Amino acid sequence: MFVVCGEALIDLVPTGEPDTYRAVPGGGPANTAAALARLGDHARLLCRLSGDTFGRRVREHLVASGVDLSLAVEAAEPTTAAVVGLDESGGAAYQFYVQGTADWQWTPDELPAEAPPGTRALHFGTLASILPPGAEVLRAWAAAQRDRHTVVYDVNVRPALLPDRARYGAAVEPWLKTAHVVKASDDDVAWLYPDRDPVDVARSWVADHGLALVLITCGARGAVAVTPDRAPARVPGFEVAVADTVGAGDTFTGALLHALAARGALAEGPATTFPAADLDEALRFAAAAAAITCTREGAVPPTLAEVEAFLRDR
Repeated sequence: MFVVCGEALIDLVPTGEPDTYRAVPGGGPANTAAALARLGDHARLLCRLSGDTFGRRVREHLVASGVDLSLAVEAAEPTTAAVVGLDESGGAAYQFYVQGTADWQWTPDELPAEAPPGTRALHFGTLASILPPGAEVLRAWAAAQRDRHTVVYDVNVRPALLPDRARYGAAVEPWLKTAHVVKASDDDVAWLYPDRDPVDVARSWVADHGLALVLITCGARGAVAVTPDRAPARVPGFEVAVADTVGAGDTFTGALLHALAARGALAEGPATTFPAADLDEALRFAAAAAAITCTREGAVPPTLAEVEAFLRDR
């Protein structure tokens, strides 16, 4: 079982018609939980869900995807909204409406004393990991759990929300000290450290914070895994017809966790190392799942059967 912690919001995605958008459930953590569930894992989403119209839509979507909402908090605040802009290649940019919304209002009493028995990893990331007042509440809870469970952190930078690099870096840094596994895109790292190579940054994160694994996704160019005990592992991307990239990175993370657990490389205790063969196979599986998501409009992660069929054809 996996526990995913963070936001579940509404993406307003362009329809292709002028000034027209459709409301699609999203949010990095919610997408990751859906990816895990659609691959057949037991995924619990620890989130704050509004009871408004958008919140009910998000709840219905998550339940339909197989996500366990038994840890979800019923929130009085409204649902967060993200307006999505797509470039000519399907790349996504976001503008957020977050003032007073449900996802960031965490209090310590809303979190369980301990993660449920059988938890293989706790996943955190994106907006819920940086926005006050709830970010520090979630991080303190993660820190209290890290001696019992693997903590996974997805940086998933959103400059539109916090455009100051120094402040963003200061918000990320405590999570690097808390996590065992960190994932970021090369764009995330390039924005945080514009004068440094992303793989070099990953190496420094591993060395400076004792991380077991840092993953750098590189879009169509695949992904790189950096560990403390060997050279970086690289997997190429898959060539597909891209509809958009919404949810691709979230799918990658969920698929990688699924693949590592399926190979016995993700135990219930804190992760310290990952066998090279298991990591290589997991990277390829995750890259395939992300590629499939890119062929669909919005964050629609694939099922296990879809990923396996995709890989058989390549």
